[in-house]
Amino acid sequence: MSAIEVTDKAILANSASPHVKLKATNFGDCQWTNGFWAEKTAKAIEVMIPYMGDVLCGDVGHALNNFKIAAGMKEGEHQGMYWHDGDFYKFMEAKAYAYALTKNESLLKELDEYIDILAKAQEPDGYLQTQIQLRDDADRYENRKYHEMYNTGHLLISACAHHRLTGQRNFLDLAVKHADLLYTIFFPDTKHYQRFGFNQTQIMGLVELYRTVGDAKYLKLAQKFIDRRGTYEIEHDATTIGYPIGDMVQERTPLREETSPVGHAVLALYYYAGAADVYAETGEEALITALDRLWESVTQKKMYVTGAVGQTHYGASVNRDMIEEGFIDDYMMPNLTAYNETCANLCNAMFSFRMLGIHGDAKYADIIELVMHNSGLSGISDDGKHYFYANPLRMIHNTRDYDAHADVTETPNREGYLDCFCCPPNLVRTISNLSGWAYSVAENGVYVNLYGGNKLASTMRDGSALKLSQDTEYPWKGLVKLTVEECKSAAFDICLRVPGWATGAEITINGEKAAVEAVPGTYAVLNREWQAGDVVVIDIPMEATFVEGHPRIEEVRGQVAVKRGPLVYCVETPDLPEGTEILDVYIEGEASLNAEHKDDFLGGITTIDANLLLRPVEQESMYRAVTKPVWNEQRVQLVPYFAWSNRGEAEMTVFMPVVWK
Repeated sequence: MSAIEVTDKAILANSASPHVKLKATNFGDCQWTNGFWAEKTAKAIEVMIPYMGDVLCGDVGHALNNFKIAAGMKEGEHQGMYWHDGDFYKFMEAKAYAYALTKNESLLKELDEYIDILAKAQEPDGYLQTQIQLRDDADRYENRKYHEMYNTGHLLISACAHHRLTGQRNFLDLAVKHADLLYTIFFPDTKHYQRFGFNQTQIMGLVELYRTVGDAKYLKLAQKFIDRRGTYEIEHDATTIGYPIGDMVQERTPLREETSPVGHAVLALYYYAGAADVYAETGEEALITALDRLWESVTQKKMYVTGAVGQTHYGASVNRDMIEEGFIDDYMMPNLTAYNETCANLCNAMFSFRMLGIHGDAKYADIIELVMHNSGLSGISDDGKHYFYANPLRMIHNTRDYDAHADVTETPNREGYLDCFCCPPNLVRTISNLSGWAYSVAENGVYVNLYGGNKLASTMRDGSALKLSQDTEYPWKGLVKLTVEECKSAAFDICLRVPGWATGAEITINGEKAAVEAVPGTYAVLNREWQAGDVVVIDIPMEATFVEGHPRIEEVRGQVAVKRGPLVYCVETPDLPEGTEILDVYIEGEASLNAEHKDDFLGGITTIDANLLLRPVEQESMYRAVTKPVWNEQRVQLVPYFAWSNRGEAEMTVFMPVVWK
C-alpha cells in the first residue's frame, strides 16, 4: 500500500479510506453554536476537562503521578487500575479537541507539559506502561490482565488526534516508537503471544497510526491481531492466568465466523470498531459481512431502549465461559441489575459511527443519536463533575433489604471520582468530539447526521467550498432549519436524516414542500443546484409516546417506557409523594402525556407530565394472593433519563407497568 500524505493537520480518520461511502469532515469544520450540544460541549471545555485535570493530575487520580514516577521525577508507587495510563490518554485526547475548538494556547501548553513527562517515562525501545514499569512482580506482556494493549490503543489514538489537531509531532513520535516495538514483538507468529491482549483497543490505534503516517506495517499488524483471534486452543497459559478467558475476550470464535456478540461489551465493541477500521482500508468482504451480523445482533437483540449495552455485571456465555460487564442471551434484559457500562454505551455509538461511514445508512446515525442523548450522557451529572459507571434502567435502595448497586463500579449516586476511571474521560472526549460526527461528505453531497445549532464550513469531495448553518432547538423541539451560505454552482445532494421514530416529518425547500418524502429511518436526498440563501426545513413531530419491548423481553412484558423524540424518560422519587417507592409506581395508559420546557430546571430540560397510579404494597413473602388493586392517582413529571440523579439519592425507573382503564 502506498503511503498516505498528510496534507492537512486537522484531517480526520477516514478521509483517505478507500472503502467508505461517507467521509468525515475535518474536525473543527463544524462548530456547535447554540442549544443542546453547544451547551454540553461548552461545559465539557469549561468544567468537565478542568475538573478531570485536577483529579488525574493530582493525588486522587494519580495518573500523571504514575508517569512522573516512571520518568524519575517523583518518588512513589503506581496507583490506580492497570489501565489508568489509558484513562489519562483519553483525557489528553479530550483536551486536544478542546484546543482545536477554542485555540486556547494554554491547553496546548498543558498538553506539551504532559508529553514531556511521557517522553521521559518512555523506555529507550519505546515501551511505555507505568503499571509494569513501576512493578517488581510483573514483566512486559506477561499477563493480559495488565491491559497493556488497551493502554497502547489509547496512546496511539490520542497521539494521532493530537498531531492532526495541532500539527506537532512530539506526541506522535512517542506513539510511532511505541508501535514499532509492538510490531517487532507481535507480528511474528510466536506461540507465547498468540492469544495476547485483554482489551483489543490497539487495533483501532494501529489503524489510526497507519492513516496518520502512512506506514502499512501498522495496518498489517492490526489485521494480524484480528486474524489470530479465535484460531488457537482456549486454555490458561502464562499470559492469561488470573482473568477470564474464552468468550469473555472474544477468542473462541474467529471474528469472520461470529454470529452474536459475546463477552465483555467494551472489549467486543472496541474490537468490532477496530475491525471496521481495518475494513475501511482493505475492503475485505468477510469482515464487513461479519460486522453487519454483529451490529444487527447488538442493536436488535441485546440493546436497551436507551441505547445501552452490556446486560450484566457477572454471567456466563453459551459456551459456559465466565464473563464480566458483558453480553448475555438475546432478549435477556434485566432493568434493576442492568450493568450498561458508560464505556460500552459510547462504544456502541463509536462502532455505529464507523458503520455509518461504510454504508451511509441512517440506522447507524439513529443509534449514535440514541446513545448520546440517553445512556451515554447519563454517565455524567449536570454539574459536569460526577459520574456513573453503570447505567441501570431501575434503581431501588435498601428499603426492601436489597441493594443491587454495592460495588466500585455500581453506585446509587454519581461519584466525583471512580476508582475504575475509564468511563469519565471516554465520555468527555466523545462529547468534545461530537461536532465531528454531525456531518459527513459523500461523493457528491453532504449528509446531515446529527441535529443541533451549528455552523459548517467545509469542503466537498471535489474541493469546492461548502458552508451551512443549522438553527434548531432540537431535541426539545423538532423544527430544524438548514441554510446554505456558500456552495458550488453545480447540483449536489443535501441528505437529511429522518430519524426512525420520526413519523409524519415534513421537508420544505424555500417554503415549498420538497418532492422527496421524509421516510423514517432514511436519509432524504435533496438534489438540486443550490444557491446561497436557500433554506431547507425539516419539521419533525415531537410527540411523547409509549414504547414497549419485544415480547421476548420477559422483564418488561406489560410495561412501557415514555419516549419523546430521541429522549427516553424516567420517573424518580424526588417527583413522587414522600414515602413512595419506585416499585409502587404504575402508569395510566390512556391519560395524556404533556410536555413542558423548564429553562431553570436541571440545566433546562423538557419534562413530561403523566398520570401515575400508586399502589403501595407491603410484601414479605415471595408470593401472595391478590385482589383488585386500589389506586392512588397522581399527576407526576417525568424527566429525561440522562438528567436523573441530579437531586440527591433517588430511586428511578424507565419502564413502568401500564394500566389501561
